[in-house]
Amino acid sequence: QVQLVESGGGLVQAGGSLRLSCASSGSIRKSDMYWYRQAPGKERELVASINSGGSTNYADSVKGRFTISRDNAKNTLYLQMNSLKPEDTAVYYCKMRVAPVVGAVYDYWGQGTQVTISS
Repeated sequence: QVQLVESGGGLVQAGGSLRLSCASSGSIRKSDMYWYRQAPGKERELVASINSGGSTNYADSVKGRFTISRDNAKNTLYLQMNSLKPEDTAVYYCKMRVAPVVGAVYDYWGQGTQVTISS
């Protein structure tokens, strides 16, 4: 069983920056990793992803402002968030997708970290 622990959330003013971290209890080297967020009253949405090869994708709303990265040696996923806006306020979750054998996929989630952006 993999455990993911997010950290780095907090309260910042619009235009500021935060760096989220997601530490895994297991190796992330072969896993695709994701950041999601959920604002009050809204569905959880995909913010960014990075596959095991390092290729990244971003939601249009965060392109150019957020950067996802990974450190396989530290089993840690990161999300650098710059030029933050009030609409970025949400609980941010990391997800790790494990595919140990063909046809079997397991998703592990962290507990979330609150990000609040004041205007």
